[in-house]
Amino acid sequence: MKELVEVIAKALVEHPEEVVVTQKQEGRGIRVILQVAPSDMGKVIGKQGRIAKSIRAVVKAASTRDNIRVDVDITDKTGA
Repeated sequence: MKELVEVIAKALVEHPEEVVVTQKQEGRGIRVILQVAPSDMGKVIGKQGRIAKSIRAVVKAASTRDNIRVDVDITDKTGA
């Protein structure tokens, strides 16, 4: 899942070199944390959160075959 989120995010942002994706195991689920440059937050979230929702939908669809729960958190590099 980490690689999937990374590929999607790097295609959306102006500073792909600042994209950092980490993955943590949480019980039966996985938490994927996407960090981007503060100036790229709007591009990753989109109007009314549409792009963020789409990223989560793609990851959820990809994780159904593994029967695991995946959460995607999006933050900027400052941790906000």
